[in-house]
Amino acid sequence: MMKKLFAAVLMSFSAAAAVAVPFGSQSVLVVEDDTGKVLLEKNADRLMPIASLTKLMTAMVVLDAKQDMDEPIEIEQSDVDVIKHSSSRVPVGATIPRRDVLQLALMSSDNRAAASLARTYPGGPAAFKAAVKRKIAALGMTQTAIEEPTGLNPANRSTAEDLVKMAHAASRYPEITRITTDPKDIINIKGREVEYHNTNRLVGAKGWDIGLSKTGYTQEAGRCLIMKVKAAGKNATMVLLNAGASSVRVLDALNIRRYVLGDNSSTAFAANAPRAKASAGGTRRVKHVKARRRHR
Repeated sequence: MMKKLFAAVLMSFSAAAAVAVPFGSQSVLVVEDDTGKVLLEKNADRLMPIASLTKLMTAMVVLDAKQDMDEPIEIEQSDVDVIKHSSSRVPVGATIPRRDVLQLALMSSDNRAAASLARTYPGGPAAFKAAVKRKIAALGMTQTAIEEPTGLNPANRSTAEDLVKMAHAASRYPEITRITTDPKDIINIKGREVEYHNTNRLVGAKGWDIGLSKTGYTQEAGRCLIMKVKAAGKNATMVLLNAGASSVRVLDALNIRRYVLGDNSSTAFAANAPRAKASAGGTRRVKHVKARRRHR
């Protein structure tokens, strides 16, 4: 009886603490996966640009098409970002198997990779966009509009409420959950093995059990994050939109884990992950995890 009472008091304290904690992201939604219960919300219905969170939708539509994942895709000049002029470590002229292009688009959020997936979709970019529209409707994402596959266009907009639906759908694709929770990977680019890293600094960090992850950034969207986590016995999905800096986005995730999910372990809120530098949808460096070498 005393244990139950203590647990109830602890939960009440955690909920009160969560309300007291100022979250830097402009829109926040945390949902318990097993029950659908909303654990925390802040402007969850506010329509905002979603930047590279878009790439989860791109990946689902590409996988739904059941294309040959071993088919080589050549990166073309038309795949280069002319909206934000973001950098890329995937050179024009590189020929890469579709499965590795998907890896680059999701894990390291490469914009050329995402653009090439839409360009090589059956029927081309117009057919890809139509498929995205159908997928949005099928998932009941009534407040979402996606105009292109990378998220660079600020017309790609949604709400935290809709993005939780997208996260739940994406988590049902084993390829997406595997790729987005890879800390880093080595991919053959023009005969040279190149190391690429996950844009989420918490993936691979000690104490974090992450089941799905995707970051996003443009000037209009700010720093964004979708993440499925397991903490303190709870499975939860968090959506963070329009944080002012990467450090703010990470701090919000740490506070959600501690105060909303009730995980008071010493590693739950130790922000000792390596620092990251990222451009719009760009890559970053991590040194504390080993690469998984891909054999061909």
